[in-house]
Amino acid sequence: MRTFARTLTVTGSIAAALAIGGMNAAYAAGTVLSKGHVDVLDVEYDGIGLELHVHDESVTPDVEYDPADVEIQALPASAYTVPTGSCYTHLGTAGSTVYRLPQVENTELLWPGISGEHIGTGVFQNDKVQVKLTSVSGPGKITVYKNGLCPINNRYFDSGDSAHANTKNVTAGEHDHANWVFTKAGTYTATFEVSGTLNNGTKVGPTTATYTFQAG
Repeated sequence: MRTFARTLTVTGSIAAALAIGGMNAAYAAGTVLSKGHVDVLDVEYDGIGLELHVHDESVTPDVEYDPADVEIQALPASAYTVPTGSCYTHLGTAGSTVYRLPQVENTELLWPGISGEHIGTGVFQNDKVQVKLTSVSGPGKITVYKNGLCPINNRYFDSGDSAHANTKNVTAGEHDHANWVFTKAGTYTATFEVSGTLNNGTKVGPTTATYTFQAG
């Protein structure tokens, strides 16, 4: 597990003030994140409830945000041509352009992570909690998948596939990266929920958080 200095979650006007100070560009709802290492789905458990934060590790010290107070951008440079073959049909028509924040770091783009590093081991059953994509609004769909021999079989989330579980188990201590794809340019809102079951059988959550993404 990586170690790092942590700060309190930044919200509202505080986030904007920090942005004006040069950490990130300010926008109407708070802070724009467009480059660097950012855990988009940062799961935390405080002994009472589960929460989802956005953990910006592109700055020092690192900062945590309420998802409602940030806009996450897939810059125009994230444009990606959909490959041919049945393993990529979840991205759209072969040869079309989508916007992809890649699994492998590109310093010119945001590098989105999924983190369970703030969950202690031995707390939840099987050391896992569940993060579910419950809704997406926008010009296209959002799909999050891992590289592999056939990427369509390695999806965590796919808002265009109602038959897909759209749920990822996040393990205590886990740090993961995947490809985040937005199939059309424009603004998206996505709602995720996190829940889990303690070792004593007590259910925790679900707690919901809504994110804003800008693609292209």
